[in-house]
Amino acid sequence: MFTTGLLLGGTLTASVLWLLSGLTSPIPAVGRHAVIVAAAVVFALRDAGLVRFPMPQNARQVPQDVLQRNLLRGSLQFGFELGTGVRTYVSASAAYVLALGLLVSGVDYPIALAAGLGFGAGRAATPLMRVASGDGVGWDARLIGRLRFITIGTCLVLAATFAILLFAA
Repeated sequence: MFTTGLLLGGTLTASVLWLLSGLTSPIPAVGRHAVIVAAAVVFALRDAGLVRFPMPQNARQVPQDVLQRNLLRGSLQFGFELGTGVRTYVSASAAYVLALGLLVSGVDYPIALAAGLGFGAGRAATPLMRVASGDGVGWDARLIGRLRFITIGTCLVLAATFAILLFAA
């Protein structure tokens, strides 16, 4: 149920961003894509520690009592809230690049839906891979050693993706 909640939460957020994206449609596509690419580069610099600025987020965890009331419903609710990306910490800037991309790029709804599902699946992958490793402590250590590369790399991949869209426009 937790994974289902993550996927549903990611889908809801992507759908809302897609709906709001109509407000940016009067801006030429080239300008919208340039903003996303520039933001992705700045966010990659932030993840690299070269620039510092706070990101908007709800800096708290989903309350534990959500799981204590009813395990099945609580797992779904916890996953949903985590999947939306708005009721918990967002530790990497790539999520903001993705949200900005959905908001201003003008992608079709199936692409926005796939992005939301991808966000939810990405949030589910971390705990699933940790459990599957059989060595949570070792997995954590390996993740910490690679985390900077992963966060910066993800921002740069998103920048490249939107740069391709920019040059295709």
